Amino acid sequence: MSLRLLLFLTSFFSLLWADAHILVYHRFGDNRYPTTNTSLKELKREFEYLKRHNYQVVPLSWVVEKLHNGEKVPNNWVVITIDDGFKSFLKALPLFKKYNYPFTLLISTKPTNLRYPDFLTWRDLKRVSKFGEIGFHSHSHPHLLNLSKKEIIKDTKTGLELFKKHLGFFPKYYAYPYGEYNLEVEKILKEFNFTAILNQDRGAVGDNPFRLNRLAMVGKSNLKAALRVNHLKANWIKPQRYFKILKEVEVEIDPKYKKAFLYVTGYGWRRVKVRNGKVKVKLGYKLKRARTRVILKVKNSKISTKLIVRSKRWN
Repeated sequence: MSLRLLLFLTSFFSLLWADAHILVYHRFGDNRYPTTNTSLKELKREFEYLKRHNYQVVPLSWVVEKLHNGEKVPNNWVVITIDDGFKSFLKALPLFKKYNYPFTLLISTKPTNLRYPDFLTWRDLKRVSKFGEIGFHSHSHPHLLNLSKKEIIKDTKTGLELFKKHLGFFPKYYAYPYGEYNLEVEKILKEFNFTAILNQDRGAVGDNPFRLNRLAMVGKSNLKAALRVNHLKANWIKPQRYFKILKEVEVEIDPKYKKAFLYVTGYGWRRVKVRNGKVKVKLGYKLKRARTRVILKVKNSKISTKLIVRSKRWN
C-alpha cells in the first residue's frame, strides 16, 4: 500500500460516525396497503421494545446538530420519521403522545394542496406540528432520476413556496422520493440549504447529515434485527450508476477488515476478500430489477449500502 493511500484511509476512517438509527414509516392501521402499512398493534409493540431496551427516541434535529458540529451521536439514539403525509398518521398520533416520542413527518405538498382524501390537510399539519417536526418529501413525489435539473428545481421550489404559504416556514429536511438519488441530484438539492437529506439506504446514521440512512419499518418488521445494523464507513468507487450489467464492485473500507460479504439484489450474498482496505471484485451480473441494492457487510453487522436505479436521464 502506498503512503498516500495509507494516509487517506487513516484520515477517512478516523472520522466520527454514529450507530444511531433512523426508522421510516409510511401508513398506520391501513390494511389496504400492506407493503407500506404498520398496524397500530405492531407500532405499540415496537415502541415498547424501544422503551424496554433503553433506546432514547430523539428529534431528528438533535442528530443533525451533532453531525454538523462534528460531535459523537449516542448509539442508543433512535429517530422516527414518517414519509408522504398520509392521513392514517392521525391514528398513530395518540401513541406518539402516550410514549412522548418525537417524530419527523416528511410530506409531499401536492397531494395535501389538492386535498387528496388519503392525505393530511394543511390544517392537520398545523396541528401535528405542535408535537413533531415537519419536513419535505418533494412536491409531486417524482422519480427524481427521471427529471432534468430544471424540473427538480421547479418541483422543489413549488413545494417550498407552499410550505411557507400554509405553514409559515421553510422545512429544514428533505427526504428523497422512493429513496432514489445520485451525486448530481444530491448536489442540486443541497443548493436549497436543507440542513439534512434523508435516503432509504439501509444502515445506521453514519457521519454525513446529507446522506442519512434509514431503516424501513412496514408490516411485521423485525425491529430488533434492524437495530443491530451498524455503520460501515466506506468509499464507493464502483458502481456509481446503473448499467444493465454490473461488471465490478470496488469499495474502500478500513484496512483492519480482511474479509467481507457482498449482496446484490437478485443474487444474494457472497464472500469477498479485502486487500489493503479495498474490496475489488468482478461480477458480470445482469441486473434483474430497475432498483438494485448493493450492500457490503463486515463483522458486527456493519454495513454500507449503494442503491443504483435505472434512469431515463442520468445513466
